[in-house]
This record gives sequence, structure tokens and C-alpha cells, in this order.
Amino acid sequence: MLPADVVKRFEIREGERFRLADVDPGETLGLDIGKDEARDMLAAGVKRLDDLQERLYAEGRWSVLIMFQAMDAAGKDSAIEHVMSGINPQGCSVSAFKVPSLTELRHDFLWRTTCALPERGMIGIFNRSYYEEVLVVRVHNELLAKQGLPAKLVGDDIWKQRFESIRDFERHMARNGTVVLKFFLHLSRDEQRKRFLDRIDEPDKRWKFSLGDVAERQRWDDYMTAYEDAIRNTATEHAPWHVVPADNKWFTRLVVAAAIVKKLEELDPQYPKVDDTALAAMMEARKKLVEEDGGPPDGKKAKDGKGKDNKSGKDNKKG
Repeated sequence: MLPADVVKRFEIREGERFRLADVDPGETLGLDIGKDEARDMLAAGVKRLDDLQERLYAEGRWSVLIMFQAMDAAGKDSAIEHVMSGINPQGCSVSAFKVPSLTELRHDFLWRTTCALPERGMIGIFNRSYYEEVLVVRVHNELLAKQGLPAKLVGDDIWKQRFESIRDFERHMARNGTVVLKFFLHLSRDEQRKRFLDRIDEPDKRWKFSLGDVAERQRWDDYMTAYEDAIRNTATEHAPWHVVPADNKWFTRLVVAAAIVKKLEELDPQYPKVDDTALAAMMEARKKLVEEDGGPPDGKKAKDGKGKDNKSGKDNKKG
């Protein structure tokens, strides 16, 4: 897997000077590796992620929210599939936010995603998120009209106000034990064209293609401006953005996996420790289970939780 210092290259914590043009969608940091090596590196990251996720779930203190934003065909679905493939689904949830329902439109713009936030011990993944409200809604102003807001609240500063609401919301989550990781998969316009053509030309991929995707390409510059402004205004220490080059899917997945592992290692979740009273009850339960079979299974002896044989008192810790 990629080292943590590579992740920092794509991490935005102070957005004031951020420029999307400074990030090359085709960047791979000079890595010259084949598909097999990339697959092995990702597998190592996924294995480490699996271990950390199990500890996160067992500890039950922190929750992790991972958000993916990108233009169509940037690889959000495949990144989620490949990076999260090895973890226990019991400790993870995925929510995809598409066109809002009438009920959702009748609430504030953060409502529908708030209902899907992960509980303690869980990893929650948002495939698109409340950031759509300052991206697609900003590019298509007619969508804002459908939200039924009082006219006097829809002014020139509405996007500034929404950025402020998002920052406040993410600060609230951080103060309550939810770690926020945000990924913008930065795809070039030319690479998107190639991927759209692949979807049309390959029968097994045609179901992924929508005529609306081509129409949205005509607003490419508007979307890039909206993304840049959103990142500038919502990148913070407690909720950083990761602007990940997306023209090479193998590199995108390696960066995403490394970023998630880095954050979980910083949290350093631990398996809950059993107190002496509970441990004594466990040992008594074990004794009864062993007696049912006439003795310790396979000659194994129970440890007292301190690395010692509970019969002889000898230290059984590995040297």
C-alpha cells in the first residue's frame, strides 16, 4: 500500500489558496508498476483496513463517514467496490444520493443525508452527499427553485450560507466522534469522453450510460468552478478534502485506501478490555464447558487474561 506521506500530497486542509488546475488528473507520482503489482499493493491496504475496521467496530466509540464526489465515470462505484471489498459488511453501510424525493425536498438540504449517518463503530460511505447542494444545484439553478425555500432566503449569498452550514455541520460531527473523510475523484474531460465511449461500445457496460451524461459535459467548466469553490470553502482540519487524480483507476484506489488506513491508524481503535469480574465469570463458564467434554480440548489451557496459564501460573506470553 502507499505510504502516508503520499496521502498528504492530495490532502487539502486549508482551502483558501486551493486551485483545481494545480492537480493533474493523470498524476501517478512516477509509479511505474504493472496491474499485478498494483493489485497486490491494494490487497495489502485492504487487509490492513479490514483489521482496523474490526477494531473500530469492537471498540464502538468512533464512527467514520467517507464521502465520494466526482463527475460521471470518475470511478466512485469501483473505488468503493475495490477498496471496501475486504471489510466486514456488518460494520459498514453505503448510501447513494441521487435525485431527491418530494419528501426530501420539503426538508432542509442536510436532512436526507443526516438520516444516513453511521452510528458509533461503523463506517458509513456516501456515494454523493450533501455536497450535491452546492454543486449540481448551483450549476442548475432551476433545481434550487424546486426546494420551496422562502423567496427572501434565496439571495446572492445562498452558496456562502450553505458552505457555512456545511462547515458547522462537519464541526458538529467531529465534536461528537464522527471522523469525516471527503474524496473528490478528479477526472479529466478527455478521460471521461473515453470512458463514455467504452460504455457505448461494450455491450456489458451500456447499462451504465445515460444520455444525460453527455448533456452534463457541456457544463464542464461550470462544474469545475463549483467544485473548486466548494473545496476552498469547506476544507478544514477536522474535515479535509482529498483531491485524488482519477484518470488511472489503480492509482485512485491506492490513494483512497491509504487515506482511510492513515486516518484509522491515527484513531488507533482498540479491542475492549475485559475487567477482572467479567474475566472471572468467563473462566468459570470455560471450566463448565471443558467439563462437559472431560477436559481441555486439544490439550489447550486457558489463560487468565494476563498471559499466564490459569492452572500453573506460568507466563505463556510469546517472547
